[in-house]
Amino acid sequence: MPNLQACIFDLDGVIVDTAKFHYQAWKTLAHGLGFDFTEHDNERLKGVSRMRSLEIILEIGQQTLPEDQKLALATRKNEAYLEDVHRMTEADVLPGVRRFLEECRAAGLKTALGSASKNARLILDRVNLLPLFDAIVDGTDVANAKPDPEVFLKGAEALGVEPAHCVVFEDAVAGLEAARNGGMHCVGVGDVTILAEADFVIPGFEDMTVARLHELEVCH
Repeated sequence: MPNLQACIFDLDGVIVDTAKFHYQAWKTLAHGLGFDFTEHDNERLKGVSRMRSLEIILEIGQQTLPEDQKLALATRKNEAYLEDVHRMTEADVLPGVRRFLEECRAAGLKTALGSASKNARLILDRVNLLPLFDAIVDGTDVANAKPDPEVFLKGAEALGVEPAHCVVFEDAVAGLEAARNGGMHCVGVGDVTILAEADFVIPGFEDMTVARLHELEVCH
């Protein structure tokens, strides 16, 4: 990736595995409304804001609720999720992530977080990763959810780096689309069959290095 100056990371499923906490909280909420919410359904929520996630779940359950009830449900879900978040430790950082972040900074690459989560700072603090990020842009900072590129563009702006010189690490299709829409390179983290539109796909960060990142060919 030529002239690479910065790496921007999604949070859930990339830095930490909080996706399981989200899924359980949404599943419990759906059960309380009288319908099931499966792991397959949960794929639709990756990279999506909290309120949009609730709307998708209500669509799955074929339910329509007034705005005040939706806000109350979203708050209840977040409270259940936060109970799990407050129990997080450094052990919850996904394998290889801390080493790769440290390597990026040692190599002079700037680092930012770009996440729809409104709890991103809390999570990074719990797992002791805050010092490894030059900028954090989360759901409290943006008005438009992925695939809108706002969160990544704000991350690049906060770093003082042009979008074309940034690479985004994402585990969700909506996130990859957001990176593309922002004119950035993108590396998928996860299943290559799901993340095929990425420039490159890695299963995780165990074998990822800055040298390898510089060698990747931009495929699209």
